[in-house]
Amino acid sequence: MRDFRYPQVAPTIVCERSQCGIIDIVFSAKPTPTILDVAAMAGVSHQTVSRVLNGQAYVSEETLRKVNEAIAILGYRRNLTARALVTGNTRIIGTLVTYASMTGPSGAMLAIERTARSRGYWLSLAGLQSNDPDEVVEVISHFKVQGVDGIIAVAQTQVCVDTTLEASAGMPLVLVTSGSVAAGHPTVDIDQYGAAERLMKKLLDLGHTRIAHISGPAGDLHGDARIEAWRATLPASQSQDELLVEGDWTSASGYTAGAALLALDEPPTAIFAGNDQMAIGALRTLHERDIKVPDEMSVVGFDNIVSADYSFPPLTTIRQNHDLLGMAAMELLLEAIDRKPARNVKIPGELIDRASTAPPPSTMRGPK
Repeated sequence: MRDFRYPQVAPTIVCERSQCGIIDIVFSAKPTPTILDVAAMAGVSHQTVSRVLNGQAYVSEETLRKVNEAIAILGYRRNLTARALVTGNTRIIGTLVTYASMTGPSGAMLAIERTARSRGYWLSLAGLQSNDPDEVVEVISHFKVQGVDGIIAVAQTQVCVDTTLEASAGMPLVLVTSGSVAAGHPTVDIDQYGAAERLMKKLLDLGHTRIAHISGPAGDLHGDARIEAWRATLPASQSQDELLVEGDWTSASGYTAGAALLALDEPPTAIFAGNDQMAIGALRTLHERDIKVPDEMSVVGFDNIVSADYSFPPLTTIRQNHDLLGMAAMELLLEAIDRKPARNVKIPGELIDRASTAPPPSTMRGPK
């Protein structure tokens, strides 16, 4: 029996109509260009082509131009599977994001993707909407099967932090979190406490003492950090329990929470909403009750979403620098891959001062 071997080529299908009307399918073989073909056309060694592809130094401008021209003319594409077999690296980063639909986590994920791609890596993304530890374990197990070079986990809950640490033991890992992490593990996050403290200082400097807080859902690490800063800076004379209303990050929950705060015997003179969406919901509540912002009530948010500049009035808030966050997360992961000592990075939030804050009124209306 003859041994038929297929050539290592990319087949091209060509349809030809014969005189009798029958369509003949003809397979023409166009060889897939290799790194040796690129080297031959550029007039350099294949080691030089490899250095160009890997972005290594010590390649002249002229050589770089010749190699890139040869790559473009030949349509050369790197065989990542073959490269992974040789180097043991897939150039793929596993990225796990809890609450992927929310502004903060999604902004962090997009920044990480941009930074990773600029460094020659691609993301394998898993967006979680629950805190189920089994789902976290399943995702990380899939990352291991993929052979990812490392994992970046945007963890909004302590359950996700703890499960990720346990399930990814032995793998390069960076946690984007404000949660509690044992020493020796790299972490990065926006300084949630410091940013919330900055908002509170803004309101206190204006003269407000009765400041309410619409928080995120219980157990959310960012929400918890913002509550902690609110509690620590609120004047001791104020009753904290009645001024704290839990939301769920949505505008609807901000709308409901705002109504509850206005129903108090002594309403606040300022509202610190845990994110911009809830602040916008509270602004609608105030508008419907003819309470003018900021003359009769100040409102601040957190996140600096696009619509924050177009709310009425424009919203004072905190901008989280997700570009810096993404760059830091990727840099920490590369350090972890190279087995360098773990670092913990905090990125300050930026106060965006707009028109939704003013000194408190001398008197405040009662509930409507």
